[in-house]
Amino acid sequence: MGLDSTKLRNMSSAELDKEEEQLRQGVWKLRLQMTTGQLQDPSKVTRARRDLARVLTIKRERARSAEVKRDR
Repeated sequence: MGLDSTKLRNMSSAELDKEEEQLRQGVWKLRLQMTTGQLQDPSKVTRARRDLARVLTIKRERARSAEVKRDR
């Protein structure tokens, strides 16, 4: 399985930013491998995209939470 959401929620914002960058690069590399026919397991692309979506979701939740607290 990919990244665990509870593990991601315990990360700091800087760690999430770093993880996002690594996942974006990973997805790009996997897509490149897929188009050149070098990728053995195409499901890796799907898993990497879902992991990236988890990171982005947690970052968005934090941003919205901070926004709501600020507006109060």
